[in-house]
Amino acid sequence: MTYWSILEKVPGSKLRLTRMDDEILESFQKEFPDFDPAATIDEDQMKSKEGKEKWRNWMNQFEKTVHDFNFGTMLRSNPKFEYDQETTIFAMRMQFYAVEIARNRAGLNDWVYEKAQKASS
Repeated sequence: MTYWSILEKVPGSKLRLTRMDDEILESFQKEFPDFDPAATIDEDQMKSKEGKEKWRNWMNQFEKTVHDFNFGTMLRSNPKFEYDQETTIFAMRMQFYAVEIARNRAGLNDWVYEKAQKASS
């Protein structure tokens, strides 16, 4: 996966995913104040009727500013694990951006870079 390859080359805490990372994160934290970037995402809650509506309402503000904002993508349910069948969920691009920007800012993806550096030395 392209994102994983990038995380292996650049610590997540130094990575920018979009030119709007700050705006996306600020809006995400305001709309989802209880989201813990270190916790496992509850896919059932995210995809419940209420969850879908809340996410859709939040994502729609980026319709004109983020290309393919509602395009489907893969998202790790927990930042401690790599992408695999048990730890990956299907999400919209804005969900991916919001979650991964929050994880990167918290330094939760830096282990990927550190692991790749150890393996290459």
